[in-house]
Amino acid sequence: MSKFKTLAVVLPAAALATWLGYRFWHAYQPNVERLQGQIEAQQYNISSKVAGRIDQVLVRKGDKVSEGQLIFTLLSPEIDAKLEQAKASQQAAGALADEAQNGARAQEISAASDQWQKAKAASALAEKTYRRINNLYRDGVVAEQKRDEAYTQWQAARYTEQAAYQMFEMAKEGAREETKRAAQEKERMAAGAVAEVEAYAADTKISSWHDGEVSQILLHGGELAPQGFPVVSIIDMDDAWAVFHVREDRLADFAKGTQFEAKVPALGDQTIPFTVTHVAVMGDFATWRATDTQQGFDMRTFEVEARPLQPVDGLRVGMSVLVER
Repeated sequence: MSKFKTLAVVLPAAALATWLGYRFWHAYQPNVERLQGQIEAQQYNISSKVAGRIDQVLVRKGDKVSEGQLIFTLLSPEIDAKLEQAKASQQAAGALADEAQNGARAQEISAASDQWQKAKAASALAEKTYRRINNLYRDGVVAEQKRDEAYTQWQAARYTEQAAYQMFEMAKEGAREETKRAAQEKERMAAGAVAEVEAYAADTKISSWHDGEVSQILLHGGELAPQGFPVVSIIDMDDAWAVFHVREDRLADFAKGTQFEAKVPALGDQTIPFTVTHVAVMGDFATWRATDTQQGFDMRTFEVEARPLQPVDGLRVGMSVLVER
């Protein structure tokens, strides 16, 4: 009977001593700190360079889109009208360039030749008339005034003949090289205006530049879209990372290139390996912590980005990420 009494006393005492020892041991163990962050991912806003009315939005929230896929279209009658104007100006400039390059028409050259021949005949007649009157003047039949008038008419006819000849040569030669170049450059300028308006017209059909998932649709069919205003937003979950705000006294544990494991509660007990890819060069907000009872100070926090080493299925923006150290 005494043996059982002894065990009844010793066993509780041993259990109490074991429990007290464990509590003392646990009390002197370093505290495990939990660091919480969240998942972020690359976001792209799809917009247009031109203003217009939304014609169709061809995607819905949650749709997977790929690079080059048509996202939405715009209606812009103003661009269509400007394109017609630009094309008409291009055609007019091209016609002027062709005219300068080809020179005068055959009919114009023939007309200039006839004018020259007419002036040549008039000059020959004026010369004969002068010589006759000059002979009569020498014989004393006509006055000197008549001879001078005939001479003046002859010289005027000669100048008219020379002018007509030069006009004939100009018609044969065509436009000057400077005029041709100017006409060609005007044609190029008109072609550039057409290309510019066509680029604006092409931008009424907006395609995605990236792969991703549609997260927001900000405008719908019939609404006016200002220039550069985002109509559809997509998120690329293949380009996701975790963001933490780490106190400066723990920053040495998260140097760039450091690998660590973390849990995402939304995905269960799965442990995901991450690697630090970016540490902010400037501190963010301060977390007050008195490291000395005589003199406390604020510890700054720094933003740290870490990317998963492998793609993680089911990862979504905003999910919490927990790290225990």
